[in-house]
Amino acid sequence: MNKTVLFGGSVIAVGIIVVGSFLVHDRIVNPNDSQQSAEAPVATPLSAEAKTSIDKGRYVAIAGDCVACHTAPGSGNPFAGGYALQTPFGSIVASNITSDRDTGIGDWTEAQFDRAVRRGVGRSGEHLYPAMPYTSYAKMTDDDLHNLWAYMKTVPAVNNPVDSNQLPFPFNIRLLMIGWNLLFFSDHPISPPSGSSAQWARGQYLVEGLEHCASCHTPKNAFGGDSSRALQGAWLQGWYAPEITNSKTSGIGDWSEQQIVDYLQTGGNHMAMASGPMAEAVTNSTQHLTQDDLASIAVYLKSIKGSVAAKPAAVPVVDPVMAQGKRVFAGQCEACHASAGTGIPSMVPRFAGNNAIQAPNTENLVRTVLQGGQGAMTQSNPTGAAMPSFAWNLTDEQIASVLTYIRNDWGNSAAPVSADTVAKTRASMTFRNTGPVPDDWQKNKAQ
Repeated sequence: MNKTVLFGGSVIAVGIIVVGSFLVHDRIVNPNDSQQSAEAPVATPLSAEAKTSIDKGRYVAIAGDCVACHTAPGSGNPFAGGYALQTPFGSIVASNITSDRDTGIGDWTEAQFDRAVRRGVGRSGEHLYPAMPYTSYAKMTDDDLHNLWAYMKTVPAVNNPVDSNQLPFPFNIRLLMIGWNLLFFSDHPISPPSGSSAQWARGQYLVEGLEHCASCHTPKNAFGGDSSRALQGAWLQGWYAPEITNSKTSGIGDWSEQQIVDYLQTGGNHMAMASGPMAEAVTNSTQHLTQDDLASIAVYLKSIKGSVAAKPAAVPVVDPVMAQGKRVFAGQCEACHASAGTGIPSMVPRFAGNNAIQAPNTENLVRTVLQGGQGAMTQSNPTGAAMPSFAWNLTDEQIASVLTYIRNDWGNSAAPVSADTVAKTRASMTFRNTGPVPDDWQKNKAQ
């Protein structure tokens, strides 16, 4: 009997580890199991106070980037759920959080909404998976939560039944999340250090709370919880979310506060262009933040020391791989990125001195060359910079050589990229389109 108990406990422990780790990395949205129905509410005139609350709640939804996960790409129905993510453990589909009473959250109470968003517990008492960033949203103030609820009640109802949890046994057992929460979840509010400026404190609230930057940029431990290396880079759905601390060797320490603001507002700056999941975050969320909030984020990020890592010696220019890479660069890349690797500010990424180009993890570089890239589409750059796919005309060896070249020319120094790495990435690539942004997010931004 002791062996049976131990085995059962092991299964539960493994389930906690695997589900927590996998779901936090991939940021799968929590299920919404409400199936109750009722008549649609009758519209009544709104007071000035209610309108203000809704406007503020819209801004909270923007900062929380709720639309990104709760919208099926190409559906045209923001917040209606239905985005399916295929995983090695099964499929999980984003829940419907429109005001529909049958399939959404239209029949919820504010208390039930609060418990789901800030405590990770669904309407029926089911525990949500930690990929729903309630671990960050727990830091949300009561006013922001109330205003968010006021806004969500105005989201047009879309009847879209979603079977969210399609994971097989034992990963579909929500009770496993109880153990995970005991280990890694804290619902204590943010408490800025004594002497912190109001701007710094606001930046901390946005980065650690509403924008939940740690969900993507903080590496996870074996159980899927955040490690102590805050914002020092982590995996996300096949992409690597780079370090965003003030580290000058691995992070954005060479960026000024204004350059951070430019990146978050326009999708690019003097050095880099947002792509992949970060392009979605800029398009859906950060470009719509106020100048004051963007500046606060920049101040806070510049205060995070980050990692200290020595760069490897550069691959010698006489290396045959470098010679091949230079030829590929001249034929395929130089027209946009320039012979000096300077790119075009706010349009084409700079290679020279770019820490992201020299990062130990090369997955983003390989994926971008293989599948191309689409920059963030913002109000200041409505088309978004784009890069074509080179998967059709460059071999794995050619891609590896050109990436090795750009990581080691113009004063750069980084480990070479192997053809095997490119081949593995090519075989495992997945694609995702950006979902729609609600029209009302373009106006009435609250402070």
